[in-house]
Amino acid sequence: MSTNLISGIIGLPLVGKTTIFNLLTNSEQEISNFLSGKTETITASAKVPDKRIDFLANMYKPRKTTYAQIQFSEVPGLVRGASEGKGVGNQFLSAIRNADLLVHVVRAFKNQDVPHVEDDINPLRDIETIAVEILLADMDLVEKRIERIQSGKKITKENAFELEVLKKCLAALEEESPISQLGLSEEEKHTLRNYAFLTEKPMMLVINIDEDQFKAGTYPGKEEVEKYAASKGIAVLEICGRMEMEISQLPEEDRALFMEDLGISEPGIDRLARTVYDYLGLISFLTAGEDEVRAWTIKKGTDAKKAAGKIHSDIERGFIRAEVVAFDDLVEAGSMAKVKEKGLFRLEGKEYIVQDGDIINFRFNV
Repeated sequence: MSTNLISGIIGLPLVGKTTIFNLLTNSEQEISNFLSGKTETITASAKVPDKRIDFLANMYKPRKTTYAQIQFSEVPGLVRGASEGKGVGNQFLSAIRNADLLVHVVRAFKNQDVPHVEDDINPLRDIETIAVEILLADMDLVEKRIERIQSGKKITKENAFELEVLKKCLAALEEESPISQLGLSEEEKHTLRNYAFLTEKPMMLVINIDEDQFKAGTYPGKEEVEKYAASKGIAVLEICGRMEMEISQLPEEDRALFMEDLGISEPGIDRLARTVYDYLGLISFLTAGEDEVRAWTIKKGTDAKKAAGKIHSDIERGFIRAEVVAFDDLVEAGSMAKVKEKGLFRLEGKEYIVQDGDIINFRFNV
């Protein structure tokens, strides 16, 4: 499976999607996309902060340091009725069909200068608005496909099986249950693979709070949001977009002091990038030397031979052995020489399942 996965940042207009997108990707998109009527989807890469890379870079003083990257798309703001093609609904819904994960930004912050599209702040209502639009969009797609199959002159064996699966999906959607909770078999999922159903995609919630809410550790409707998320198995993160923006604009040396005053150990945006990476089922193995210290992105459960192919197809083709050191062992030992002395250095074969944070040197012969 490709590790070039995309996370779609979604939500109602004026909830802080662009702020979150800019912070993650170091972009400078115009904040008022909704007000200026812009409807294009923007995609950019975000660095995944990693203290292990910082540690190795400090140890090796390499010429180049490369962090893992993930792709984010910011899609136009969704409004109620989008599934019926209202507003920029169609563009929104087709844009997020390409995403592997939906990051729903929800507004909890108060700001009289930025009106809420529904007039008042109610995070749970907004979460449910988007959930309903996504559900209705899938329902529309399923109904149209069922109709197309049933009105066809000849129903093949494949069509008959697909029809059965689609009817199962429609029944779930009519009960307001997402396709992801249907427990479909691999064969059934394979039949639906080209539809990119929205309710099949994993989702996480990012609650955009203001500074007062951050200090108080709560926001209006927090309990209801957390109860809803727990019932759906959805991760929830709170981020104060405005404060994160201030942190990002400070010189490096002032940043730590400012965060210390706020009582936070790292920016929330770093936490978000790492949570998304994990949510997508991604891990990093590391390579380290004087030329470069680098994080390589692979799916959880990847074997050593396939991981080698991330660096170069020749290394995968001529794979002999993987020299592996667990990151924590290196930290404890203090140097690679000490790791070898303590016998913590391992040689692994092609079927070894790479673990997050493994420092690997591949032996190969082409």
